[in-house]
Amino acid sequence: MCYSGCSTCKKAEKWLTEKKISFVKRDIKTENPSKEEIMQWHTKSYLPLKKFFNTSGQVYKSLNLKEKLPQMSQEEMYDLLASDGMLVKRPIFIAEDKILLGFKEIIWEECLAK
Repeated sequence: MCYSGCSTCKKAEKWLTEKKISFVKRDIKTENPSKEEIMQWHTKSYLPLKKFFNTSGQVYKSLNLKEKLPQMSQEEMYDLLASDGMLVKRPIFIAEDKILLGFKEIIWEECLAK
């Protein structure tokens, strides 16, 4: 999952291409992840759900989610993430056995370039 206007997504795509790691590109803005997908990714990732939010995004800031998230239930957070792809942290690399959220080259190297 990526967004074509995101420089971090472009770096991740370039890195994957250089490492000859195959991937399917899906635009998070036009093909918003469903609630069910987000729930599956969250379970598989072992990360706190709040890590799935794009905290530097305009939508996150305009909704004042920094203040609201701590009071929200997990179900409400799932619904919110599924409502707008721009709220979701990107890029997301989805593999059968792992989920990588955001692009940190060192972590992706450890997890993917074996």
